[in-house]
Amino acid sequence: MTNYYQVKQLKNFNFEIIAKNQNARAGKFYTPHGVIETPVYAPVGTQAVVKTLTSSQLAETGASLVLSNTYHLYLRPGAELIAEMGGLHHFMHWDKPMLTDSGGFQVFSLSGIRKIDDDGVTFRSHIDGSKHRFTPEIAVEIQEKLGADIIMAFDECASPYDEKYIRVAMERTHAWAERCINAKKRDDQALFGIVQGGIFPEMRKLSAEFISSLDFPGHAIGGLSVGETKTEMYQTIEVVNQILPVEKPRYLMGVGTPEDLVYGVLRGIDIFDCVLATRLARHSSAITYAGRINLMNVKYARDDRPVEPGCTCYTCQTYSKAYIRHLIAAKESLSGTLISIHNIHMLQCLMKDLRNAIIENRIEEFSNHFLSNYEYKPGQTADRIMKG
Repeated sequence: MTNYYQVKQLKNFNFEIIAKNQNARAGKFYTPHGVIETPVYAPVGTQAVVKTLTSSQLAETGASLVLSNTYHLYLRPGAELIAEMGGLHHFMHWDKPMLTDSGGFQVFSLSGIRKIDDDGVTFRSHIDGSKHRFTPEIAVEIQEKLGADIIMAFDECASPYDEKYIRVAMERTHAWAERCINAKKRDDQALFGIVQGGIFPEMRKLSAEFISSLDFPGHAIGGLSVGETKTEMYQTIEVVNQILPVEKPRYLMGVGTPEDLVYGVLRGIDIFDCVLATRLARHSSAITYAGRINLMNVKYARDDRPVEPGCTCYTCQTYSKAYIRHLIAAKESLSGTLISIHNIHMLQCLMKDLRNAIIENRIEEFSNHFLSNYEYKPGQTADRIMKG
C-alpha cells in the first residue's frame, strides 16, 4: 500500500512526499525556480556550464536541477561578477533550479596547499597559486551572491578511515553548520546541513542527530565516495537515513553511477549529483541500461544503430554508433557533446523510472530487474570523480 505524507512549509520551500515504497520516496521540492521532482539526478556544471553542452541542450535531456561549485566560481570569474550579471541563473541562461556546493570538498582535495583551523581554511588557488581564505560566513556570502536555490553549509570532508581526525572534522563541521545558519541572510535560498563522520556508524549517528537538530530545510550526506568500498557507502547511508527526518529531502553528495542511484533510492535518498556522465562522454564511453560501452571500439565502425535502441535522446534519434566513433577517431569535439547528451538523458530516464516504480509500488521489482541486467562491479571502491 502506497503511503502519503504532506509536510510543513519552511519559509519559501516545501517538500512533499507523494509516495513511499519500502524506504524509497517520490516527492516534490518547491523552489523559486520551479518544482524538483524527486528522486532526482543533477548534472554537474562546475564552472557554470555542464561541459560541452548549451543550456538548451541540457534542458532537452530532461535535467531539472544543476549543480555548480562555489570554490571554482569564486576563483573564476568571481562571485561579485556573477552577482553583477544577475546571478548564476541569468549568467548561464538556466531558468530551472540550481544547487551550489559550498566548496568544502574541493578544499579537501587540495591536500598540501591548504591549512585548516577551527575558524576556516586557508588555501592556494589551483589556477595561479594565490592565497585565499574560506570561513563558513564567507562560503555563505559567496553562495548568496551566486544565487542558487539550494546552498550548502561549509563542512570539512576527511579521509574515510582516519577515525581520530574524522572526529575532529565532524565536530568542526557541526560548529560551522551553526555559523552558516547565523550568517545566512537571503530567504529565497534553502541552506542544507551536511552529515559527516567517515565510515564509522557511531560518529555518523552523532552527526545525523546534531545536524537534524538544527532544523535545516534539507540534509546532505557528505564524506562518501572518497575511497571507501561500495558496501561501506551503502551501510553508511542506511545508518544516517534511520536518523534524518523523513519529512525533509536527503541529498547524497557526489554520487551518480547507475547502480549507486538505484541503491541510494532504495535507501531513501532523494537528490544526487555526479560528473560521471560528462566525464565518461569525453572518454568515449556511453551509459546504457545494459552497462557502459566504449564507442571507440572497432566493432562499432560499421554499426548503423543508435547508442541505445529505443532511447529518445537527440543523439540516439539522429546519429549512429558508427558516426560517433568516426567523430572520436577524428578528435572532433562534437563526439563529447553527443555522448554527454545521451548519458545525461539516460540517467534522467533512470530516475523517472525509479520515481514511477515508487509511485506504482513496484520499486523492488524494478530495481532487481535493472541491476540484474546492468553490468557493473559491486566490489569496487566508491571514488568521487574530481572534474566535471
